[in-house]
Amino acid sequence: MSNTDSPNEISYSDLTEMSVGRLSGVGPARQSALASLGIENLLDLLTHFPRRYIDRSSPRRIRDLKEGESSLVLATLRCVETRRTRSRRVMVNATFADGSGTIRCSFFNQPWRQRQLEAVEGVEVALYGKVERFNGRAQMTNPLVDMIGDQTGRIVPIYPMSEKVRLTSGDVAALVSQTLRRCRQRGICDPVPDSILKAHDLVPREDALNSIHFPETMAQMVIARRRLVFDELLRIQVSLVGRKRQIEREQMGFRHLPNGEGARPEDLLGEFYRSLPYELTGAQRRAIAEIAADMTSPVPMHRLLQGDVGAGKTLVALVALLTAVKAGHQGAFMAPTEVLAEQHTESLRALVGHLRVGEAGSLLGDRPVTVGLLSGRVRVAERRRILEELDAGRMDILVGTHALLEESVRFRSLGLVVIDEQHRFGVEQRDSLRAGERHPDVLVMTATPIPRTAAMTVYGDLDMTILDELPPGRTPVETIWASSISDQDDTWSLVREQVSIGRQTYVVCPLVEGSEKIQAASAEQTRASLAEGELSGLAVGLLHGRMSSDDKDEVMGAFRERRLDVLVATTVIEVGVDVPNATVMVILDADRFGLAQLHQLRGRVGRGSDRSYCVLVSGEAVSEEGSERLGAMVATTDGFKLAEVDLELRGEGTIMGQRQKGRSDLRLASLSRDGEWIEKARASAFDLIDSPEHAPALLALTEETSVFIAEEEAEFLEKN
Repeated sequence: MSNTDSPNEISYSDLTEMSVGRLSGVGPARQSALASLGIENLLDLLTHFPRRYIDRSSPRRIRDLKEGESSLVLATLRCVETRRTRSRRVMVNATFADGSGTIRCSFFNQPWRQRQLEAVEGVEVALYGKVERFNGRAQMTNPLVDMIGDQTGRIVPIYPMSEKVRLTSGDVAALVSQTLRRCRQRGICDPVPDSILKAHDLVPREDALNSIHFPETMAQMVIARRRLVFDELLRIQVSLVGRKRQIEREQMGFRHLPNGEGARPEDLLGEFYRSLPYELTGAQRRAIAEIAADMTSPVPMHRLLQGDVGAGKTLVALVALLTAVKAGHQGAFMAPTEVLAEQHTESLRALVGHLRVGEAGSLLGDRPVTVGLLSGRVRVAERRRILEELDAGRMDILVGTHALLEESVRFRSLGLVVIDEQHRFGVEQRDSLRAGERHPDVLVMTATPIPRTAAMTVYGDLDMTILDELPPGRTPVETIWASSISDQDDTWSLVREQVSIGRQTYVVCPLVEGSEKIQAASAEQTRASLAEGELSGLAVGLLHGRMSSDDKDEVMGAFRERRLDVLVATTVIEVGVDVPNATVMVILDADRFGLAQLHQLRGRVGRGSDRSYCVLVSGEAVSEEGSERLGAMVATTDGFKLAEVDLELRGEGTIMGQRQKGRSDLRLASLSRDGEWIEKARASAFDLIDSPEHAPALLALTEETSVFIAEEEAEFLEKN
């Protein structure tokens, strides 16, 4: 049914107003149990999708189970008992049978299991877990248990739920069935236009909801999932594209024209390019061209600059800042930490120190391009001077942390804001830099590669530029996984060898101080043991986040000046630290780090032309996921390929956690599996928002979108 069929159809918004308490058989106790699963209204219930299905036409028999495989079987409880182990842990043992044999299931630290299982003795349950063999007998440890009761049908849905709640999967299925039956009387509103459904070969929403819960075949379930995945992604894209179009429609920006009013006539960019000791990469030139085109438009730029470690994002951002300065405006460069802000300031000053801009009324008719730093560590007198020059227009580029957001910071003409590490700044903070009638252009940089389709979901309100080429002269880092004692001995031999030829090493530990709960290396303990043992005789320094700013500066200064051979550090060095002479990165307990963090740490070496190494140190007993992460690090240095692996391993939760606007829970959609549908949903969102004939459908869809996103995130919906 389309959004124009009948005003009596039930919308998702209507369903949120209908409590599950209205359903027959749902008293206060059951309502409370449903609430513990996040189900309070009928929409919650209909979008509580099955986590898997049991095809009863071909069940797996206990006698056919194979050791080492994760299997699902249907069986009934024979007996259950509870006992305590020697370590005083509670263990519940239960025996199940299905006519072909028996299987023993053990549950550790789940004392409530005995009551749960005794309550359904003789009733069929679904068990899912890894099969083991003990004395020739099949067994499972802590399997998932679904109380499916007497459900009939060839394909039975199994719903996710807290196993402590006295509510079976069959109970949920019965309530879903009752809800769908009630909705069928009026029909469920489908706000997506028929033309879009036909273009993507999608079934009507009501059919999809029926088939996702109660499919007649698994092929029918796949078709239903495809439609509901599209709906989830379309809601996100309507939110993001709507925000993008709102900015373009309502906000007036700067046109950074080389000969416009206030522009300086000097060949600022030409002189900058001529002074570079190297050629720009093709990717950098393409990025600069895209950004320049945006900056000449009256619509504020809102662009994401994404690139791998060492791809040259900072240089591209500096060209954009100089473009603003050339046009007679100022630039702000916002960094996530004081250390990184200070480093950016130093590198920018080194690159523009020789450049001059015209200034009417000055003695020589021009002055140097100025780069200032504003952070919590700037002294009062220096801060006052910077703010005065900023307000007078004599400060061209201001680098800082959150201090740039303070009310006392007033730019004379802020034309461009560069934000490094986007996920650490919210949209509201970004917007706070947009004061006055005209809004500055915004260039967001992220050093953490994100798969393209995922980036379209996380940063969908931004245009995207990708730097996919490394500058010439950078030597690929050789990555080694050291898991044995002999491997680790070789690691310290490598460090000594590199130090002997004048190179330096980082050793990274996950903790500052030792912990009984987390058996990971401590930076302080590691520094002491290395200095007295494997690396005795070398100058070994220490850097961690609990040190004072002055102490951090002293240590980093000593390392840059080669007064230290080895720097033992925590992940405080993860982003932005640049010491080209460092050629070895040793990461202890590497299996405890995420892929993105490992890749960032590896990017601290290989920054010059010398051969460089990254050694991933782990114990021999590493989890399956940890092994996959470390194996991927050895296999490739491509950050975008690693991002794809990370998405497969950890799911979209970590990426969606970076979202700033239009946040929506992905209950069915997967950023790793459903990439093509992200692109289709985004194209459909532009079609809906840009086409006047779709206005009624857009109105219905934006109302629905507001059901799934937080109220404070729906500002643009009220204005469309």
